[in-house]
Order: sequence, then C-alpha cells, then structure tokens
Amino acid sequence: MTTWYFLNSGKCSPSYNMALDEALLDWHSEGLIPPVIRFYEWEPATVSIGYFQQAERDINLAAVREQGLGFVRRPTGGRAVLHEHELTYSIIVTESYPNMPVTVTEAYRVLSEGLLLGFQNLGMEAYFSVPKTEAQQQDLKKPKSAVCFDAPSWYELVVEGKKVAGSAQTRQKGVILQHGAILLKLDLEKLLSVFNFSSDAVKEKMRIKLPEKAVAMDTLIDRDVTIDECVTAFKAGFAKALAIDFEPMVLTEAQKNYVKEIEKRKYANDEWNFKK
Repeated sequence: MTTWYFLNSGKCSPSYNMALDEALLDWHSEGLIPPVIRFYEWEPATVSIGYFQQAERDINLAAVREQGLGFVRRPTGGRAVLHEHELTYSIIVTESYPNMPVTVTEAYRVLSEGLLLGFQNLGMEAYFSVPKTEAQQQDLKKPKSAVCFDAPSWYELVVEGKKVAGSAQTRQKGVILQHGAILLKLDLEKLLSVFNFSSDAVKEKMRIKLPEKAVAMDTLIDRDVTIDECVTAFKAGFAKALAIDFEPMVLTEAQKNYVKEIEKRKYANDEWNFKK
C-alpha cells in the first residue's frame, strides 16, 4: 500500500481554497509531499468559473454580489459551478504515478473510481457516464451552456442517468490536479440566478432541463446526507480504489504563508478572476 496525505480543510474562502490546491501541486511537483486527497467546503457559497471562461459573458456578476456569494477563477478548465451544499474534493498526484493513464479522459476514470465507490458506500447505484454514439461524443466537446451540471462529461458520475458530481482537471509541472463538486443539495433558483442567459426563454428551458440532467444526494436517497458522512464514505472510496493508506497532513507555518502568498497574488486578485 502506498501512503498518501489526507487533508480535510473544512470551510475556507474561495481564494484560499484555490491557492491551497495550487500550493499542494507545487509541493508535490518538488517532491516535498506525497500525493494528496483533500476535502473542503466554501465560505461563503461561491461561484467558481473554469480557467478559460469569460466572467462577464457567462456570469451575472450583479446577482453574485447581491447574494453575498464568493467568486473565483479556477486553475482548471470546465464550466462554472455554484459551490454551496456540497463536499469538494481534490486529488494531487504526479502524471508518472504507477499505472496512471497518459490521456486526460482515462486518468479521470482512474481517479474518479474513488468517487464511484464513495457514492456506493452511501447506498447509491452510481456509474460512469460513457457516451455511446458519435453524436453524444461530439456534444461533450461542445458544451451547450456555461453551467457545469448541464450535462455529464466522459467518466463523470451519474445516478439514474443524472449527473451527481462534476470534476475538472489541469496538468502542471508534471502533476495532475483534479478537483470537483459532490452535490448534497441543489438550489435550482439560486443556481440559475448567477448565470447570464440570452433570453428569458433560454433561462426557462434550462430551469426545466437541469433537474432532468443533474441531481443531488438528498433527492436520490430521500434524506439529508451530512458532510461528515460524505467525508467518511469518499475517503474510504479513494483508499480502496487507489489501494492507498492515508497519513493526516498538517500544514506548517511556512506552508500556510506560502498558500497566503499565492492567494494574495492570484486568487484574491481581480486581475486573475476577471482577466478574460
């Protein structure tokens, strides 16, 4: 069994969350720490956008401000997410890790196996989304909206045909950073309120369509699932899927300062968050 670090950060600001993920990637690339599984939450509830998205085009920034939501640009690609009633995970591991697939798609499958087992640990019959037809594959390459949970991508987790976890990935300095949202509850009206739509009709179409394509845990198992339950279930899922043991990670003062430096320079900075 290989030993990885495990870090449960709890509720953190959006800028700190992204800065810590980046710091973990840096430290792992330099060989200072082993691979890491991290769980975290968001305080306040936050809209995060993918690295390549245009903030002012895709997001209703006035609604974000009016509702007191946080806002941050991720270092990863993908589409926008409203982080509220969820457990977020991140995985930091080298591209050269034993048996790690070279392609992004197949690496998703390997790293997301822990999510699959986590959902199963909670009593849900989750499975990977795999587009069966050429048309479905083309749809994945051309997302129809800025909303992350609009449709599942390759090897994301679905239950009863609906997306239950959205993930994004980047590769830098020879290291894979994959992070994603595990939905406990979904506030549809709040989610819709933070996106720009070309018309009211398009927004109404999304209001109808989204519940058919995305689902939260409380809908699937007809009860409230706690964050602690999720941490236990998904930690065990990752341990089994990756055949690893965990060692708790505790940040040193020097590491905390390094995270704060990244946060100040990048993720708490409008130049980064609104650069596109």
